[in-house]
Amino acid sequence: MPTHTMRAVRLHEHGGPEVLRHDEVPVPEVGPGEVLVRVHAVGVNPPDWYLRDGMSNLPPETRPKFDLPVIPGTDLSGVVEAVASDVDGFSVGDEVFGLLRFPSFDGSTYAEYVTAPASDLALKPAGIDHVHAAGAPMAGLTAWQFLIELGHDHPSPFQAARHRPVPLDADMTVLVNGAAGGVGHFALQLAKWKGAHVIAVASGAHETFLRELGADQFIDYTKGRPEELVHDVDVVLDAVGGPGSRRFLRTLKRGGSQFPVFFGEFDEEETARLGVTVTGTQVRSNGAQLAELGRLLDTGVVRVAIDSTFPLAEAQAAHERAAQGHIQGKIVLTVA
Repeated sequence: MPTHTMRAVRLHEHGGPEVLRHDEVPVPEVGPGEVLVRVHAVGVNPPDWYLRDGMSNLPPETRPKFDLPVIPGTDLSGVVEAVASDVDGFSVGDEVFGLLRFPSFDGSTYAEYVTAPASDLALKPAGIDHVHAAGAPMAGLTAWQFLIELGHDHPSPFQAARHRPVPLDADMTVLVNGAAGGVGHFALQLAKWKGAHVIAVASGAHETFLRELGADQFIDYTKGRPEELVHDVDVVLDAVGGPGSRRFLRTLKRGGSQFPVFFGEFDEEETARLGVTVTGTQVRSNGAQLAELGRLLDTGVVRVAIDSTFPLAEAQAAHERAAQGHIQGKIVLTVA
């Protein structure tokens, strides 16, 4: 068993990357339905910096409740160290990965140890290391739940209607905006796995990378406007979002769908006139889906691209890297 204290990165106040502090804290106690994981690697995701800056991007009434100090982080890959008596799917020594307790903000993975609901975990694919496995859960499940299978019936905080993925096949064209980032590079590969023709939109520096992942067509948004270059697309997955998201509606055929990962600003009259649907969801922890994705990772059908790695103690530098943008794949923290 571990010693009773561990190193963890915590927020004692909100602000920029400099508020991330490397602290000594108690090792958490395993509760019912949980396992204790010795963390080897941690995926860095946008909710980590939303939490750090106090959710300033969310309307106050939708902000999750949490108390400071708090350990950020949702994604991990590691080894099971202890198992609650009511858990039968995992054993001490199992290598596991997961997205913990999302969409709440108490994943607490920026640490040497973390307690994890067993239902949020899957066995780590043997074919990839902890760094690559840690990069997969949130981004991979986001792409999976938008494109392949929602896997839950929780309402989205952003829309009343339930999101329904569009069945993808060889007759479909999918455009992925922000294709080089975490969610984007998984969405591109999952659409290719289903046989779709994929158009990747990113800056020119990412072209070779995205063609290697299987993009059939590449658009450098710094040189041309996708909405002027592409038409008759079946699905747009927009991993960038924001006010500019609406322009992609014009790339869709009538009956097509746009999936904004970060909710953009849309005009219902415009979407009705174009005869298209805008629908989204919020990713949720799901060990069973992660196990399915894990099989694709194990066989190399889908791969995790790693932008950069930083030791846990240098979480501040990892967040500074994230803030620079133009990330290729995932940023991961390593835990000795």
